[in-house]
Amino acid sequence: MNPRLAAARALAAVLSGKASLNSSLPAQLDKVEERDRGLTQDLAFGTARWQPRLDLLAAQLLQKPFKAADADVQALLLVGLYQLFYTRIPAHAAIGETVGCADKLKKPWAKGLLNAVLRRAQREGEELLASLERDPVVRTAHPRWLQKSLKAFWPEQWEAICAANNAHPPMILRVNRRHHSRDAYLALLADAGIGASACPFSRDGIVLAEACDVRGLPGFADGWISVQDEAAQLSADLLELAPGQRVLDACCAPGGKTCHLLEAEPGLAQMVAIDLEAKRLARVRENLDRLQLDAELIACDARDTASWWDGKPFQRILLDAPCSATGVIRRHPDIKLTRQAEDIPTLAALQGELLDALWPTLEVGGMLLYATCSSLPTENTDVIDAFLARTPGARELDLATEAGLRQPHGRQLLAQEGGHDGFYYAKLIKIAASRG
Repeated sequence: MNPRLAAARALAAVLSGKASLNSSLPAQLDKVEERDRGLTQDLAFGTARWQPRLDLLAAQLLQKPFKAADADVQALLLVGLYQLFYTRIPAHAAIGETVGCADKLKKPWAKGLLNAVLRRAQREGEELLASLERDPVVRTAHPRWLQKSLKAFWPEQWEAICAANNAHPPMILRVNRRHHSRDAYLALLADAGIGASACPFSRDGIVLAEACDVRGLPGFADGWISVQDEAAQLSADLLELAPGQRVLDACCAPGGKTCHLLEAEPGLAQMVAIDLEAKRLARVRENLDRLQLDAELIACDARDTASWWDGKPFQRILLDAPCSATGVIRRHPDIKLTRQAEDIPTLAALQGELLDALWPTLEVGGMLLYATCSSLPTENTDVIDAFLARTPGARELDLATEAGLRQPHGRQLLAQEGGHDGFYYAKLIKIAASRG
């Protein structure tokens, strides 16, 4: 299959609200030649990254918008525009190959339309984009609701946040303490001629100078390292783990933090890791097996404690709550297409419900670390503020890290170009059992 067609079909599912790229793209990648998979992925992710800008440009070039049934043609047009403005693909190849895909969609009428619009974009696109630059949606390539939210919450940082969201993320490794110190592994990378440096906040983190196939890194198959962003790595030390503790990792998939907790403290009495979907736990099991670690995995709704909790209290809980994922847009740019403003209050309500449900499973004196990969205070400090107000036995603890910005509650890490993702942490201690 032509990589442009594969990318467009994956994107069409996203534009139609039926899927994310993580779910729609793999099936399309299976249909293209292996040599074209990298291009297919770049076309899909790159088009999603710049879609807010490209979509407004397309609106200027089209006489009327596409019908809902023609999301595939719309996606193909956006893929064509992405090639013209953000890749080194020659214009004649970008236009010709993209237009030719219309036949495979069984919509031959679209060939003339695509050809005309893309050729006009080639001639006038730069001038049109320049005229649209006054619109912050075009300038930042973020949907209007999100651009406005970031500007309101982070008036001094919002443009830097948008720039970081549009940049390609660095490849960051987590060194397995059970095998090597970070310095020892940096030496192995240097011996292999691989440029790398220590992350500033995570004691186990290494950022590579250039992304590479992880299978070519020293000891990957033996569990010496994993790929994990620096911000996510902070949870292992923030939890203050100790031998003999019973630990819960709630909403654990794909298991990076589960594994890191086990690496950081081999003497844990038990690790229980839960997630809503059994198929997501399969990925957790794969990661555990590669690293030769073990945990009790349970597929369940974390809020329904009667269905999974055995009544034995946990000394530590990590709640990596479902969220808008607005802090990891650079890794999942289709969030710009799939997330809507009305999702945020719903997510905040769910986060509060999870805190309320899990709090009784924590022993008195135990700690709960609340985490999200959101950049929006509505899901972060506001959620913690509301929880503390309704939970007399909960108190907040300081976080032992200089990462991020201090908030009324917890610390907010904002996405950094060349550095960590956007993330949020708050740490709570249970000083008394709940009344009643």
